[in-house]
Amino acid sequence: MPGGVRGALVQRVSPRYDGPLDVSWLPVDAQKLPLGRIRLHWEPAPRAGWNVNAHLGLATTEVHLASWPAAPDDWPRLVRPTLHEVTGLCAALAFTTKALDLSNRLAEV
Repeated sequence: MPGGVRGALVQRVSPRYDGPLDVSWLPVDAQKLPLGRIRLHWEPAPRAGWNVNAHLGLATTEVHLASWPAAPDDWPRLVRPTLHEVTGLCAALAFTTKALDLSNRLAEV
């Protein structure tokens, strides 16, 4: 990873098992991870492969989502299913929250 970044912010995860991960670099000075967004960080493993970590942005904090120690060089294929499921879950929760908010506002009328 280049200097001056905290990791890669996942922009899009392909639903295909061999599909791409679209990411953008997250600068070191970024205040916090946006709600429902995933940050990846990777570094060479001591013996072989890559140590890959994923963090998820929540409303008030950032939580460790998953780790893949000593992942092979094609680690994006390894982590893609987890990232795809989590982004789908976050989208569903965001939609449900908005629907409940709207329902509550309509009930007050």
